[in-house]
Amino acid sequence: MHSFWQAFTSLGDSGFLLPAGLLIALWLFLDKGSGTAALRWVLMFGTCGLIVMLSKIAFMGWGIGSAKLNFTGFSGHTALATSVWPVLSWMAMPQVAQRRRLIAALLGWCVAISIGISRLALEVHSNSEVIAGAALGTTVSAGFLWWHSRPISPLRGRRWSLVAAVILLAVVSQGDPAPTQGALEVMAAKLANRERPYTRNEMLATFPG
Repeated sequence: MHSFWQAFTSLGDSGFLLPAGLLIALWLFLDKGSGTAALRWVLMFGTCGLIVMLSKIAFMGWGIGSAKLNFTGFSGHTALATSVWPVLSWMAMPQVAQRRRLIAALLGWCVAISIGISRLALEVHSNSEVIAGAALGTTVSAGFLWWHSRPISPLRGRRWSLVAAVILLAVVSQGDPAPTQGALEVMAAKLANRERPYTRNEMLATFPG
């Protein structure tokens, strides 16, 4: 079962979902009349990623977290997954009935929540971190779909070349997890002038009981 969750959790890796987020932006930009939506998506998705990054740096650099809640920062896999998968699933059903597109978005949320569960199964995040990540990502995807409810045009002709390039980037990045966590650890330690990043074990050791 561990190997299943290990494989499934890769669907929430930043090496896959950051290119997927770029794909959404490109698709919207190429769709006539969706330029504003493309900018809105970039802003919302970028803000989500920034919040996740800052929460992790704050903990690893300065120990800002909660021992009581076992919280060391937002689950990045869960936040990115709940941001991207519902929107991407909705966009994959262009020019169909609103009900079908909503069903597709709900299926995307199911995939994303399952990715959050995989983080718990692999014991890399606590309940509070996964819940916080899911709340953050769902705010992004639900808010975006509420603002941009009209169907988009399917991609045609040369537009597919851009999509193919993004998909290729996502495929090539698969295999080993993206090195984002390690990079954030180094950044946090340098910013806080620490020899090494603050850890969960150090935090929990200070919590009575």
